[in-house]
Amino acid sequence: MIYDAAVIGAGPAGATFARIAAKNGMKLLLIDGSGEYGKPCGGLLAPDAQKMLACFDISLPHDILTSPQIFSVKTIDLGTRSVRYYRRMYLSMDRKRFDGFLVSIIPESVDILKGRCSAVSRTRRGFVVTVRQNGKDMHFRCRNIIGADGASSFVRHRFFPDRKIMKYTAIQQWFRSDSRTDPFYSCIFDPETSESCSWTINKDEYFIYGGCFTPEHCRIMFEKQKKRFSEFSGIEMNDPVRTEACLACRPEKYSDFVTGRRGVYLIGEAAGFISPSSFEGISGAMMSAKALAEAFENNRGSAVAAAYSKAVFPLKTKYMVKTAKRLFMYVPVLRHTVMASGITAIKTEKK
Repeated sequence: MIYDAAVIGAGPAGATFARIAAKNGMKLLLIDGSGEYGKPCGGLLAPDAQKMLACFDISLPHDILTSPQIFSVKTIDLGTRSVRYYRRMYLSMDRKRFDGFLVSIIPESVDILKGRCSAVSRTRRGFVVTVRQNGKDMHFRCRNIIGADGASSFVRHRFFPDRKIMKYTAIQQWFRSDSRTDPFYSCIFDPETSESCSWTINKDEYFIYGGCFTPEHCRIMFEKQKKRFSEFSGIEMNDPVRTEACLACRPEKYSDFVTGRRGVYLIGEAAGFISPSSFEGISGAMMSAKALAEAFENNRGSAVAAAYSKAVFPLKTKYMVKTAKRLFMYVPVLRHTVMASGITAIKTEKK
């Protein structure tokens, strides 16, 4: 049997592509390499991602949502010890259950395989994909490869090794929280330990602390920052019940986006579709997956690559505009000026 495409990765990008493309008549193999807990993620569904779900006419089951729901972000600059609140409208959810739900609504015609893609080779008629499951290798033939395997994308590294992109190590720890721990959601900046951002999120009975760090000495910087935050906030973070880590990427220029060619296509974070300012990637995953599925529906051969690249150009431009926004968030002197001005900040009652 030859599949029309093998989709590597069953997160929001891979699941969305599989759902739409299967309805359009493509015969697909979806390779789900997620672990026990899924991707390390705070589990906040941003407005752009909510809009995509609305466009798909998808409603979320109540058991995916977690408590509390969030209406603001507490922005903390540990360097200047300044704090501001900004309005944000997120849905707090269980990310593992969310990904599982997206997979559950994929048509039954899609073959879903749990395992890790260990090799892809090009042949005269397409590709051979090797999947390792329970220590054994299985081989599948397909006409196209869809890389939906995130920042550490095997597909991108295998077929586009010269297209580098800025990488971080995202580290996140979960702590038991028997009572309310402020803040519910915060965005933390600390120039001493990272040029990127960190976050805290309360989720049901847990308090989460995570952040993005340059790969070199990332764990040392994470622990140092955690200590600095604890000293600033008075929140103790001892004995984590879970520690997670993964790679995260950040586009800096148009060439960082790789959509693919010659039967190999990338969607989601593997292609570079993630916000350079907030690191929100679910909306970009679903947008790029939809664009590629529609490119396959209306085109053949090399025309697929051209149609897909054209369709996601507005998304690329949107992320490049956000690189300008990033300057005011991540350059310390500009961030201090913005926070001191109080522009767009909201006032909250003292507790």
